[in-house]
Amino acid sequence: MKIKTISASSLLAFCLAGCVTADQVDLESRPISVDQNAEPAGAAGQVAAASVAHLLPSTGPTYVTLTISESDAPDLTQKASTPKTAITSGSGFVVSDDGYVMTAAHVGVAKGNDVSARAANGRIYSGSVIGIMPTNDMAIIKLRSFSGHSVAPASPGCLAKGDLVYTLGKPHGGGDTARVGALEAKHFGRPVIYGKFGYPDALVLHMGTQRGESGGPVFDGNGNLVGMVVSTLSDTNGQSINLAHAIPATALGNFLCSQTSCSAAWSSVATKSVDACG
Repeated sequence: MKIKTISASSLLAFCLAGCVTADQVDLESRPISVDQNAEPAGAAGQVAAASVAHLLPSTGPTYVTLTISESDAPDLTQKASTPKTAITSGSGFVVSDDGYVMTAAHVGVAKGNDVSARAANGRIYSGSVIGIMPTNDMAIIKLRSFSGHSVAPASPGCLAKGDLVYTLGKPHGGGDTARVGALEAKHFGRPVIYGKFGYPDALVLHMGTQRGESGGPVFDGNGNLVGMVVSTLSDTNGQSINLAHAIPATALGNFLCSQTSCSAAWSSVATKSVDACG
């Protein structure tokens, strides 16, 4: 699969999922490294990285890595033991303790696709894509026989430009990574489209992200979920400009609550504007 791009003035948005090869299906070891790759720099950046490391014991267990395969179709010529072919891989996060997970639509690809998810306990869970919204790049997955920790959602309206944010994800060819950065803006101000996927607006994060990190959670400095990573930005020459896009928690909550019996916390976030605090 080629990375799909779209020009947005002088910027390019790259979706961060990708086709997987055999070495990418072996999802991850659990230790999470902290990558402080954006402002604040210097001593302030070191303090921010230390703060994120302190939050990882509580937020790390909510993060999962995903491998997506097309669902089984009746085929009398195919042996039952034939392994499924993975079509994408990416990151995700648990939104309810009984196994609902959210990720990007371009990671889930289509409703009904099969999912293999590796959780904090090292166990691999199976599941399927049960809901998808390509026009705002969101997908919902239900894992079977899952019990674990879920994120605590919060409105991104309480963030100001320059406030600490961090993401969790697994770049292809790398290990689990917490990227430390800052909120650049609550709005990108125009739609982005890549193939059949896209979004009408997004949070802008001051950090660089990589393929494999799509669908990963974005947390604030208190460890509350404020968004989901969907793309990275580059200039027209393909050079990274250290900016990424995220779907805000308000949109995530709205979609989640339209598809499932969501919690009171998610229901509250779903009713808020991206600019509303509280």
